[in-house]
Amino acid sequence: MPTRDHILEAADQLFYEHGFDNTSFADIADAVGISRGNFYYHFKSKDDILTAVIALRAEKIQTMLEQWDVEGGSPEERIRCFIRILITNRASIMMHGCPVGTLTSELAKLDHASQSQANSLFTLFRAWLTRQFVALGQKKDADMLAMHLLARSQGVATMANAFHDEAFIKSEVDQMYRWLAAVVAGKRGPRS
Repeated sequence: MPTRDHILEAADQLFYEHGFDNTSFADIADAVGISRGNFYYHFKSKDDILTAVIALRAEKIQTMLEQWDVEGGSPEERIRCFIRILITNRASIMMHGCPVGTLTSELAKLDHASQSQANSLFTLFRAWLTRQFVALGQKKDADMLAMHLLARSQGVATMANAFHDEAFIKSEVDQMYRWLAAVVAGKRGPRS
Protein backbone atom coordinates (compact mmCIF):
# COMPACT_ATOMS: atom_id res chain seq x y z
CA MET A 1 0.00 0.00 0.00
CA PRO A 2 1.49 3.38 -0.94
CA THR A 3 2.45 5.79 1.83
CA ARG A 4 -0.48 8.12 1.09
CA ASP A 5 -2.93 5.26 1.60
CA HIS A 6 -1.17 4.26 4.85
CA ILE A 7 -1.46 7.85 6.08
CA LEU A 8 -5.17 7.96 5.23
CA GLU A 9 -5.94 4.66 6.94
CA ALA A 10 -4.00 5.69 10.05
CA ALA A 11 -5.63 9.13 10.14
CA ASP A 12 -9.07 7.60 9.69
CA GLN A 13 -8.51 5.26 12.63
CA LEU A 14 -6.99 7.98 14.85
CA PHE A 15 -9.76 10.47 14.04
CA TYR A 16 -12.28 7.79 14.99
CA GLU A 17 -10.55 6.69 18.20
CA HIS A 18 -9.29 10.07 19.47
CA GLY A 19 -11.19 12.67 17.46
CA PHE A 20 -10.03 15.01 14.72
CA ASP A 21 -9.10 17.84 17.07
CA ASN A 22 -7.11 15.56 19.42
CA THR A 23 -5.08 13.95 16.61
CA SER A 24 -1.89 15.71 15.55
CA PHE A 25 0.35 15.40 12.50
CA ALA A 26 2.88 13.76 14.80
CA ASP A 27 0.32 11.17 15.94
CA ILE A 28 -0.43 10.19 12.36
CA ALA A 29 3.23 10.23 11.28
CA ASP A 30 4.13 8.04 14.28
CA ALA A 31 1.33 5.59 13.51
CA VAL A 32 2.58 5.22 9.94
CA GLY A 33 6.26 5.33 10.87
CA ILE A 34 7.29 8.17 8.55
CA SER A 35 9.07 11.46 9.03
CA ARG A 36 7.10 14.68 9.19
CA GLY A 37 8.84 15.83 6.00
CA ASN A 38 7.59 12.77 4.13
CA PHE A 39 4.19 13.35 5.69
CA TYR A 40 4.06 16.93 4.37
CA TYR A 41 4.94 15.66 0.91
CA HIS A 42 1.56 13.90 0.83
CA PHE A 43 -0.59 16.33 2.85
CA LYS A 44 0.00 20.03 3.42
CA SER A 45 -2.41 20.45 6.32
CA LYS A 46 -4.55 18.52 8.74
CA ASP A 47 -7.61 19.83 6.89
CA ASP A 48 -6.26 18.21 3.69
CA ILE A 49 -6.09 14.91 5.55
CA LEU A 50 -9.62 15.40 6.91
CA THR A 51 -10.97 15.99 3.41
CA ALA A 52 -9.27 12.82 2.19
CA VAL A 53 -10.49 10.81 5.21
CA ILE A 54 -14.09 11.90 4.60
CA ALA A 55 -13.73 10.90 0.93
CA LEU A 56 -12.30 7.53 2.02
CA ARG A 57 -15.20 6.96 4.40
CA ALA A 58 -17.68 7.90 1.66
CA GLU A 59 -16.04 5.39 -0.66
CA LYS A 60 -16.22 2.66 2.00
CA ILE A 61 -19.87 3.44 2.75
CA GLN A 62 -20.77 3.40 -0.95
CA THR A 63 -19.04 0.04 -1.38
CA MET A 64 -20.90 -1.37 1.64
CA LEU A 65 -24.27 -0.10 0.34
CA GLU A 66 -23.58 -1.63 -3.09
CA GLN A 67 -22.70 -4.91 -1.38
CA TRP A 68 -26.00 -4.84 0.53
CA ASP A 69 -27.84 -4.15 -2.74
CA VAL A 70 -26.29 -7.30 -4.20
CA GLU A 71 -26.56 -9.52 -1.12
CA GLY A 72 -30.00 -8.43 0.14
CA GLY A 73 -32.75 -10.40 -1.52
CA SER A 74 -35.46 -7.87 -0.73
CA PRO A 75 -35.70 -4.25 0.43
CA GLU A 76 -36.56 -5.52 3.91
CA GLU A 77 -33.42 -7.69 4.05
CA ARG A 78 -31.28 -4.80 2.75
CA ILE A 79 -32.61 -2.56 5.54
CA ARG A 80 -31.88 -5.36 8.01
CA CYS A 81 -28.26 -5.22 6.78
CA PHE A 82 -28.16 -1.57 7.81
CA ILE A 83 -29.60 -2.35 11.25
CA ARG A 84 -27.21 -5.28 11.68
CA ILE A 85 -24.11 -3.04 11.46
CA LEU A 86 -24.80 -2.12 15.09
CA ILE A 87 -24.17 -5.77 15.99
CA THR A 88 -21.32 -6.28 13.54
CA ASN A 89 -19.45 -3.20 14.82
CA ARG A 90 -20.60 -3.39 18.45
CA ALA A 91 -17.11 -3.60 19.99
CA SER A 92 -15.85 -0.44 18.29
CA ILE A 93 -19.21 1.32 18.77
CA MET A 94 -19.07 0.63 22.51
CA MET A 95 -15.50 1.99 22.63
CA HIS A 96 -15.77 4.99 20.29
CA GLY A 97 -19.37 5.47 19.09
CA CYS A 98 -20.43 5.62 15.45
CA PRO A 99 -17.60 6.78 13.16
CA VAL A 100 -19.95 8.99 11.13
CA GLY A 101 -21.86 10.33 14.12
CA THR A 102 -18.80 11.15 16.20
CA LEU A 103 -17.05 12.92 13.32
CA THR A 104 -20.07 15.02 12.33
CA SER A 105 -20.74 15.96 15.96
CA GLU A 106 -17.14 16.98 16.56
CA LEU A 107 -16.92 19.05 13.39
CA ALA A 108 -20.22 20.76 14.27
CA LYS A 109 -18.84 21.70 17.70
CA LEU A 110 -15.70 23.06 16.05
CA ASP A 111 -17.80 24.88 13.43
CA HIS A 112 -15.35 23.33 10.97
CA ALA A 113 -15.53 24.12 7.26
CA SER A 114 -15.68 20.37 6.47
CA GLN A 115 -18.84 19.81 8.51
CA SER A 116 -21.13 19.73 5.47
CA GLN A 117 -18.77 17.32 3.72
CA ALA A 118 -18.91 15.02 6.76
CA ASN A 119 -22.71 15.36 6.89
CA SER A 120 -22.80 13.98 3.35
CA LEU A 121 -21.82 10.60 4.83
CA PHE A 122 -25.19 10.50 6.57
CA THR A 123 -26.81 11.58 3.30
CA LEU A 124 -25.45 8.44 1.63
CA PHE A 125 -27.25 6.30 4.21
CA ARG A 126 -30.38 8.45 4.11
CA ALA A 127 -30.72 8.29 0.32
CA TRP A 128 -30.06 4.55 0.28
CA LEU A 129 -32.55 3.83 3.06
CA THR A 130 -35.14 6.06 1.38
CA ARG A 131 -34.78 4.01 -1.82
CA GLN A 132 -35.30 0.81 0.19
CA PHE A 133 -38.47 2.13 1.82
CA VAL A 134 -39.77 3.27 -1.59
CA ALA A 135 -39.14 -0.27 -2.86
CA LEU A 136 -41.19 -1.52 0.13
CA GLY A 137 -44.14 0.51 -1.14
CA GLN A 138 -43.69 3.33 1.40
CA LYS A 139 -43.10 6.07 -1.17
CA LYS A 140 -45.03 8.78 0.73
CA ASP A 141 -43.17 8.23 4.02
CA ALA A 142 -39.89 6.78 2.68
CA ASP A 143 -37.64 9.68 3.68
CA MET A 144 -39.28 10.03 7.10
CA LEU A 145 -38.85 6.30 7.71
CA ALA A 146 -35.21 6.53 6.63
CA MET A 147 -34.57 9.45 8.99
CA HIS A 148 -36.34 7.66 11.83
CA LEU A 149 -34.12 4.61 11.41
CA LEU A 150 -30.97 6.73 11.09
CA ALA A 151 -31.87 8.66 14.24
CA ARG A 152 -32.63 5.51 16.18
CA SER A 153 -29.40 3.82 15.14
CA GLN A 154 -27.43 6.92 16.16
CA GLY A 155 -29.18 6.96 19.51
CA VAL A 156 -28.31 3.31 20.05
CA ALA A 157 -24.66 3.96 19.12
CA THR A 158 -24.48 6.91 21.50
CA MET A 159 -26.00 5.00 24.43
CA ALA A 160 -23.89 1.91 23.70
CA ASN A 161 -20.79 4.10 23.80
CA ALA A 162 -21.92 5.79 27.00
CA PHE A 163 -22.83 2.60 28.87
CA HIS A 164 -20.72 -0.06 27.09
CA ASP A 165 -23.77 -2.32 27.15
CA GLU A 166 -23.78 -5.06 24.52
CA ALA A 167 -27.13 -6.44 25.72
CA PHE A 168 -28.67 -3.02 25.10
CA ILE A 169 -27.42 -3.04 21.49
CA LYS A 170 -28.86 -6.51 20.87
CA SER A 171 -32.19 -5.57 22.44
CA GLU A 172 -32.45 -2.39 20.37
CA VAL A 173 -31.52 -4.22 17.17
CA ASP A 174 -34.27 -6.78 17.87
CA GLN A 175 -36.75 -3.93 18.45
CA MET A 176 -35.70 -2.28 15.16
CA TYR A 177 -36.21 -5.60 13.35
CA ARG A 178 -39.72 -5.83 14.82
CA TRP A 179 -40.44 -2.20 13.86
CA LEU A 180 -39.29 -2.92 10.31
CA ALA A 181 -41.48 -6.02 10.10
CA ALA A 182 -44.45 -3.93 11.25
CA VAL A 183 -43.67 -1.26 8.64
CA VAL A 184 -43.51 -3.96 5.97
CA ALA A 185 -46.85 -5.35 7.17
CA GLY A 186 -48.35 -1.85 7.07
CA LYS A 187 -48.98 -1.77 10.81
CA ARG A 188 -46.51 0.98 11.71
CA GLY A 189 -45.90 4.44 10.39
CA PRO A 190 -42.74 6.51 10.40
CA ARG A 191 -43.12 7.68 14.01
CA SER A 192 -44.30 4.43 15.60
